[in-house]
Amino acid sequence: MLIETPNTQISKGDKEVFEFLTDLKNFEILMPENIDKFELINENRFLFSLKGMPEIVLERKRQTPNSLIVLGAASEKLPFTLTVDISKVSEDQSEVFLSFEGEFNAMMAMMIKKPITNFMASLSENLKKI
Repeated sequence: MLIETPNTQISKGDKEVFEFLTDLKNFEILMPENIDKFELINENRFLFSLKGMPEIVLERKRQTPNSLIVLGAASEKLPFTLTVDISKVSEDQSEVFLSFEGEFNAMMAMMIKKPITNFMASLSENLKKI
């Protein structure tokens, strides 16, 4: 399953956006309003849950300075990645593209597609606030 957001224009340079997003505690700011729990576990992991959904632990898998951050599920039960692509537009302008990719059986995919799509849309929209 692949879910992508449209590019989000941000009034910050690519370096500033990258630094903001690599500090994982800042993801709490980006979470949707229906967040139930957010906890920074360490500099590479955080846990969150949305109302009515199970807790998810995301961990940093890899990053490329100022252009790419890949977070993934810490559990093998639900293998997925959340990728953040950052493109420089100008010194004080950048674009961010989010993608979610996971391998789920048909029943699971059907159950989580809408909540994940809404979650991704919220993250993308809230990126404008940084």
